[in-house]
Order: sequence, then structure tokens, then C-alpha cells
Amino acid sequence: MPMRPSTDTTNNHSLMRIRLWYGLIVIVMAIFGIRLFYLEIIRYDYYRKTALNSQLKQYQIPAERGLIKAHDRDGLVPVVLNQTLYTLFADPKFIKNPEELSYKVQKIIGGRAEDYENAMKQSSRYVVLAHKLKASQKKRIEDLHKPGLGTQAVSYRTYPQSTLASQLLGFVNDNGNGKYGVEQALEPQLRGTPGQLRAVTDVNGVPLAATKDNVETEAVAGKDIVLTINLGVQAQLEKILKQYFEKTESKGLNAVIIDPNSGQVKAMANYPTYNPAVFSKVSDQTLFQNGTVSNAIEPGSIMKLLTTSAALDQDVITPTTSFYDPSYWEVDGFTINDIEERGAKNQTIATTLNLSLNTGATWMLMQMGGGEINSKARNAWYDYMVNHFQLGKQTGIEQGYEAAGFIPLPKNNGAGINLTYANSSFGQAVTMTPLQMAGAVSSVLNGGTYYQPTIIDQTISASGKVSDNSPKIVKQHVVSSQVGIDLKKLMEYVIERHYAVGFNYLNFSSSYSVGGKTGTAQIANPSGGYYSDKFNGTYVGFVGGDRVEYVIVIYNMQPVVPGYAGSFGGQPVFADIAHMLIDNGYVTPKNN
Repeated sequence: MPMRPSTDTTNNHSLMRIRLWYGLIVIVMAIFGIRLFYLEIIRYDYYRKTALNSQLKQYQIPAERGLIKAHDRDGLVPVVLNQTLYTLFADPKFIKNPEELSYKVQKIIGGRAEDYENAMKQSSRYVVLAHKLKASQKKRIEDLHKPGLGTQAVSYRTYPQSTLASQLLGFVNDNGNGKYGVEQALEPQLRGTPGQLRAVTDVNGVPLAATKDNVETEAVAGKDIVLTINLGVQAQLEKILKQYFEKTESKGLNAVIIDPNSGQVKAMANYPTYNPAVFSKVSDQTLFQNGTVSNAIEPGSIMKLLTTSAALDQDVITPTTSFYDPSYWEVDGFTINDIEERGAKNQTIATTLNLSLNTGATWMLMQMGGGEINSKARNAWYDYMVNHFQLGKQTGIEQGYEAAGFIPLPKNNGAGINLTYANSSFGQAVTMTPLQMAGAVSSVLNGGTYYQPTIIDQTISASGKVSDNSPKIVKQHVVSSQVGIDLKKLMEYVIERHYAVGFNYLNFSSSYSVGGKTGTAQIANPSGGYYSDKFNGTYVGFVGGDRVEYVIVIYNMQPVVPGYAGSFGGQPVFADIAHMLIDNGYVTPKNN
């Protein structure tokens, strides 16, 4: 009879099996526990972020752009404001029936339903459907209650003064970027700092209001800008330029009015112009340029004011110096003479400016070199042009696309450098903008301080803090104060003599001080030399009482006039501006 296992042996085997399964269960549970610990503790942040990323949306909160204001008799007047319109966007992930929805959108905002449908089928999470929706259109979109369709408030520029000071102001394009003028030059200050909203959304893409995962950074509005421009003066200046643009059949007019005692620009204008509110409809983009800071041309005989100032400051001439003028000079094999033949005779510094003698300006340059045009004369004249009068470099005014102009180096280049410098003494072979000329002449007439030209009076932060833009001195002792006094008298003499020979519009009250200088600038021919029948009319003048209050520079491009471009295309423009300033009470009369 076979032997049966004992009960104890059977029990031992059962116990071992139980212990084995128990151990396996414990091991499995330990594995699961360790895995859960790894996932929920060690990898918690990773999986939390992964989960959130499927629910999170990033929203940029645009900053409100700073306003631009200017002075008027009644105080500050806004010249650039903001208008809130709306951008319509879609999140294709949440749009269930793009074809149906696109037709509903089209009925509200117009456009092509097919374009909206195609946009709603894109893989992007953010697709712009339309810009510049009105508040009424925004409400109708919201009333659709369609997940994945939303609007965002956007601030757009408006120009309540229409075309006034448009080229000075510039505009903001559809991407929100400042272009040209102040809008471009002060883009960082005006733009402000956008905010950020990082929001957890529900299944329909709608942000959940109460969750600690929503992160919001408030937008900081841009700074408001207060211009130095006087709107009354600006409006009158633009009216005068329009009148002479039409009267002289000009190619274009630029003019600037600056306070020589601070560098503040009181008006700067160009004609033709444009309306920044409809900049996208402008076909000729050269109209966007502020010619007073971008139009660097050969200025012609207005340069003789600076040649005279440099020679006076070096004590190589005096205001009453007389000299023998042979009526021409031979320089580097070329003959320099005057537009109008006057014959060999004694001349003075005063007659040189009044009659606009090229030979007289050349003679003054010779005196800087001890009696001839040489290295000494060239280096001295170059030093005054560049280091004293700040020519050949940008002024730093708050405008986009400012030109630096051109001043040739004084070293011998083997290409007739003495002739080049002789020409520069009467405004050829060098280029500069109206603003550069205004800054240079201002630095002489104010007694020798070059103030950086500016159109910014104040900036106002989003918190309301006002920061004044104090005058910035670029260079002192440009010339001696006596040179400023002398040049002022010489410019007054030119006005007096021009009035005496029949320019009746130069009749000014003795209560005011008015001076000026004409320039008839030849235009370079790209093929070489100069055109014989094309000229630009330029003018530099001042208006004041006991002191010079305004320096005025005009560039009239290729005017069609019966005489010299400076006398008939520049001088009458100056006269109207000077009378306007006096007649409207912008000039303080003399005390005596």
C-alpha cells in the first residue's frame, strides 16, 4: 500500500505557495508604488506642465501707445490720439464647422467667406481673420457664441489735425510700428511695454477665471510726448509753403523755424504733403520724408554766412574789411567768377554778402591760408564746418531718416581739392539739410553756442511724471559773441539793401530786427558739372527784437521764377514767414 504524504508536508507546501504569491504581490505592489512615486513626486512638474500645455493659451496684452501733443495759444492740443478697434481671430482647434461659421462672419464684417474658411482650417492655434472691427461688429461676433472665435482690442492712431505736421509726426503702420518722423524716432518711448496673459482654458478654449495657473503681467502704457512745435506757426508755415509751391511751380519746398537760444524747433514743414490717417493710399512714398531733415543739397550762397563767420572768428577779416576783387580767381586751372559780372573793383564783406560774390567768399577762404588756398586754409575751413558748425553729421533731432550731409576731407586727393574748397566757400561741393544750416547759423547769432535741435519739449510717463527736455549744448565757443553781433548787422544790411532796390515786401517795422541771405544753388548734373538751367532757391534769415528769436531756413527746389532762384524763389517765402511771425505777435519788439 503506497505511502501518503504527511499532513505536515502538505501544509508546508501550501504555506510556501502562499508565501511565494504574497511575495510576488508585494513586489508588484512595490513596483507600482515606486512607479507612482516617480510619476507623482519626482516627475510631477514635468507631467503637470505637459497637461497644462494642452490647456494653456498665451495672450499678449498690447500697451496703449503714448499720445503726441503740441503747443497752441490756448495750451496743449493733441495732434495724435488713439482709437480702440478690434482684431478678429480664430483658434481652428475649437471650430467645428468652419464653412458655416465663415458665412456668418462674412455677413457681419464683409470680405470673402472663402478666405475665412481657409483660415479656420489652418493648423495654427491663432489665425487673424480681420483688423479694425468696430465695437458694433465686435458685439455681433460675440453674440454668435462660437468657441474658437474671439476679438482683441487694439489701439490705432488717429490724426485730428489731418495733414498738419504730418511729415514731422510720421505714422504707425498696420503692424503697430512707428514709421518716419517722431513715431519712428521715439518708437521705444511711445510704444510702451506689452503685458502678458497666460491662461488655462476649458475645452472650448475659454480662459478659466479662477485658477492659480493664470499668470498676468500688466501692460505699461507708452509715454506721452509734448512737442516744441507751435501749432499756430506750423499751420501758417504750411499755408505759405503751399502758396509758393503753386506760385513758383516748385518741385518741393522745405522750411524750418528754430529758436536759436534753445535749439527748439517751432515749426518745420514740407510741401507737397500727405494725410497720415490714410498713409496706405499714398503712392509716392517720398512724401513720407521730412525734407527739412532728409533733404541734403548743395545750399548755394547762404553758405557765405558761415564762411564769413569763420573768417571773422579767426581774425583774418573784420566786418569793415575792404579788398580788391579782380572779378575772378584761377584755382586748379578753373575760373571762379560771379553769376553777374561786376568787374574788378574794391569790395567789402558787406557787399560780398549783399551782392552774393563768389569771388568774395573765395577771397575770405584765402585769408584763412595767409592769402591763398592751401592746406592751412582747407584745414581751418574744414574744422569750422565740421567741428564748429557741426556739418557733415546728423543733428540727432527726433526724426526718422535724418541725413548727415557731406563735407569733403581737406587732404590733397589729387582731384583739385583747392577748387573743391573754393566752391565750398560759396555753397557748392558740400551738402546739408535745412535743419543743419539752421543749427549752424543759430550757433553764430546766439553768441557761439550750438544747441542740439529738438522737437521734444516734455515727456509724460504712464504714471503722470513729467520730464522736461532741457536744451542740450553740443558745443560752446563755436565763434565769439562779437562774431554773432557782427553777422547779425551784416544780415540786416542785406535786407536793407534788397528793400532799397525794389523788394518792397522786405519792408519791416523798425521795432523789429530782420536779416537774411539769399542762395541760388546750382544743381549737379549726374554726367558731370552742373546744369546751366536748373537751380534751387535757398534762404537763411532771422527775426527778433532786442535779440534774435527765430532763425528761418527755406529750400525751394527748382522754382520757375523770372530771376535768381534765391531772390525770387526763397526770399519772398522768408518775407511772408517773417511778417506772419511779427503780425501774429510771436516776436517781442525792441524795448527802444
